[in-house]
Amino acid sequence: MIRSKQLALAISLVLMLPWSLNHAAVLTSEQVQAKTQGMILYRQKKTAEHYLRIAAQAGDSEAQYYLAEELRLASRYMTGEAHKWYVAAAEQGDYYAMYQLATSGNDLCEVMGNCPVGERSARDWYRLARSTTEQLAEQGDGEAMYMRALMGGGSSWLERSAEAGYPEAQYRLAMMYKDGEKFYFPPWGRGEKVEALLKSAGESGHRTAMDYYIEILQKRGEEERVREIVVDMVLQGDADAVSAYGAYLAHTPEGMGFELDLVKGYGLIWTLLELDGGGAMDVYVAEKLEKIGKKMTGLSDFLCAGR
Repeated sequence: MIRSKQLALAISLVLMLPWSLNHAAVLTSEQVQAKTQGMILYRQKKTAEHYLRIAAQAGDSEAQYYLAEELRLASRYMTGEAHKWYVAAAEQGDYYAMYQLATSGNDLCEVMGNCPVGERSARDWYRLARSTTEQLAEQGDGEAMYMRALMGGGSSWLERSAEAGYPEAQYRLAMMYKDGEKFYFPPWGRGEKVEALLKSAGESGHRTAMDYYIEILQKRGEEERVREIVVDMVLQGDADAVSAYGAYLAHTPEGMGFELDLVKGYGLIWTLLELDGGGAMDVYVAEKLEKIGKKMTGLSDFLCAGR
């Protein structure tokens, strides 16, 4: 999961706890900063092209892939430049980029038999993606196993990926068991298996899996454990957890058994201003700060009147 360095720093000031962020060693500090900012903006569904391009031009394959994704999604089709950056990432071994190049639609030049000499066709990229992921999967790479499942390898690869600890595979497999799309033996152990998969995926940073796991805990009345998880996610800089924790501390609404702390609740919600509207967060923050502010004013007036 991509975290905002600025957001996490602000949270640490509120909670008086440290924060650190690892940087890619292959980039300069300026390029790392640009890549980090670009990834943050991309996850917030905001324009990240400028920042990603800096790291992509420096040769970072992950930045190249996400720049290609941004360009493709913005145009809603595979543009020439998006294709160029997918190729750049794929040639460095990025099998997600290979997968996009293999599945981006009809390869017209291959159909017409006039592909430029030396340029791979969609079929070539598929073969390369498959051979790359097969080699990595056989070495125990859980993510490569998951990609093999996506490329038609079947549920056995999904199970192997989950067993290897890859969060997305664990989440997908849990949902298949939960929804009855896949048989589990013994049937009476299905619920325990679903919970174990969601717990593992959630603790590895898969937010949706953690939401499902929290729901299971809440149904069992394990509020103390839920509170611990929420606080831990806040310390990791998860914006949704910050918004929930701040709201619960300010009792707007009251829930999960958190004690009233208007000042900390207000401070945590305020840190979300760092997102600058990402995911329509600005509207939520403005409304929540207003509600908490009124409660703080009301409490202040009450205390003053009692003097």
